Amino acid sequence: MFEYFYNEILRRTIISFGTLFNQISIKHKDSADATTDVIRVPLAYGPTQKFLARLNQSPDLNKATSLSLPRMSFEFTGLTYDPSRKVTTTQKIVVQNPDSTTPDEKKAYMPVPYNMQFELAIMCKLNDDALQIVEQIIPYFQPSYNLTVNLVSSINEKRDIPIILENITFQDDYEGDFEARRVLLYTLRFTAKTYLFGPVTDASKDIITKSTVNYLTGTDTSNAQRNLTYSVVPRAIQNYDGTVLTNLSTDITKTQTTFEVDDGSTVTASSGDTSVYIDVGGEELYVKAVDGNKLTVKRGQDGTTKLAHIRGTSVKSITTADNVLVEEGDDFGFSGTTVGD
Repeated sequence: MFEYFYNEILRRTIISFGTLFNQISIKHKDSADATTDVIRVPLAYGPTQKFLARLNQSPDLNKATSLSLPRMSFEFTGLTYDPSRKVTTTQKIVVQNPDSTTPDEKKAYMPVPYNMQFELAIMCKLNDDALQIVEQIIPYFQPSYNLTVNLVSSINEKRDIPIILENITFQDDYEGDFEARRVLLYTLRFTAKTYLFGPVTDASKDIITKSTVNYLTGTDTSNAQRNLTYSVVPRAIQNYDGTVLTNLSTDITKTQTTFEVDDGSTVTASSGDTSVYIDVGGEELYVKAVDGNKLTVKRGQDGTTKLAHIRGTSVKSITTADNVLVEEGDDFGFSGTTVGD
């Protein structure tokens, strides 16, 4: 049942969450309302109490190595299942392997929805610093902010993850003697609605590349004789690799079946069991004959729409190289052969 895999989804989501807050700055002004300095607020991953302990336990707060304020920290605090986003568990995602230059399909089952809880702590010495930071954050959460994360790089699965601001609490730790350091602490709690995927496996062997139907005759099913076999192979109905054979030399109407191209020597006609198709402006055409630069064709093959095309439109090839590049969800046709009586 269990096998090793690691998609790094939790890690990617944590890192993506942290990047939301790593460009926050504050400004200090003098009595003339002129900016005296601009401070970029440092951000680190870790529990809030660790940073507070460093503040309280530093033997000399005036040393250059002491922990300075303001600063922010965030941490991943919990993970809960979200039944409201549950999808069919048996459905699969099948995509072209983004890391492969050859035909290669990858598959994964539909993901499981989980909510990740985060806490962002804002620690300041001055209340105005804290208010500047808070005001730079909360207007973007109404109450959610969508963050695009590449959850599974092996299938290039990118999803918008809503980051929801749940609540904000405030704490003023200003107790102790005169030398005690004041810490204003704002805590913002967030929920990230992410998805967890299982292992990604090879799907190339699961793709149907040929279908065969046998028609049997006779009433005796135990001794039925094969009479007719019909086989079909899926094929592309448009060009995918960008190969341009030639261009139209004249405008053609949507009903015209004979027209001229700039160079007819680059186009071959269908012959016998070999069918030749071309792609003109997204319309699939069957090439019946080639006479010099004149082509005779059948228009609108495999359900493609017959269109009028202007002079100079590219005439592209449709070959077996395009068959393996058909993308999920695209329409495709069939090449069939019949054997028997």
